[in-house]
Amino acid sequence: MDLNAIQNHTFAPVEQSYTARDTMLYALGLGYGSDPLDTEQLAFVYEDGLKAVPSLVNVLAHPGFWAKDPKFGIDWVRLLHGEQSFVLHRALPTEGTVRGEYSVDAVEDMGADKGAKLYQTKKLYDTATGDLVATVLSTLFMRGDGGQGGYGKVPPQPEALPDAAPDAIVEIPTLPQQALIYRLSGDYNPIHADPAPAKKAGFPAPILHGLCSLGIATRAILQACADNDPARLKSLSLRFSRPVFPGETLAVEIFRTGSEVQFRCKVPARDTIVLDRGRAEIA
Repeated sequence: MDLNAIQNHTFAPVEQSYTARDTMLYALGLGYGSDPLDTEQLAFVYEDGLKAVPSLVNVLAHPGFWAKDPKFGIDWVRLLHGEQSFVLHRALPTEGTVRGEYSVDAVEDMGADKGAKLYQTKKLYDTATGDLVATVLSTLFMRGDGGQGGYGKVPPQPEALPDAAPDAIVEIPTLPQQALIYRLSGDYNPIHADPAPAKKAGFPAPILHGLCSLGIATRAILQACADNDPARLKSLSLRFSRPVFPGETLAVEIFRTGSEVQFRCKVPARDTIVLDRGRAEIA
């Protein structure tokens, strides 16, 4: 890993226009519309009174797989998405043009045998108004790049969940073709579609995108804690723990503490936690 190249790299801003169709396609990728008689779900996939799922900010104006560039010397084959968070500074329009401005704020060296963590920030602006719409933070776990130093201020680690029974559980099934729908929102990594690359990466079958699982958790929080009103969700963060396979049912366990919500996500059929240390702020 070339730490100087990472620290001194300047990202070109990424501009993206998106339409109501893109907003609806993203929601379909999260499983909205599974009950055609549920008007709460319909509001996210139908143009009459359309709402944008707040987690859409994660996929807009994406910089691409920049870590694969040889100049950074990153062992990108062993790279994993470790954590993700977003803060909404204003409601996300259902269509428009946005600009993403990126920076790598810190690299945390955890040791030669433990890898390193890279902390990336995206500032998402509405180009029509100049307003800051969202701040999105991504933590990349570089399993093959430990013991090579670091820089910057490492953000606080997410808190563990309470040792108690959840206040609510929301179960959301995924479709066998869920990843094939979700990838149309921009992440075309073949491990989510093609069995051969998935097996080469160590998975028995294509896996669901981590950000799709995050979007499904966002859907559960909106349903259980915010009356399906996107404007009430102010922030959300979580840690990716294990992969999800399309067709599995996700159970989001929710712990309420005033305006703050903690949560995790399990696959009951495997008794496995796939998203952990989740936290959301509800207005």
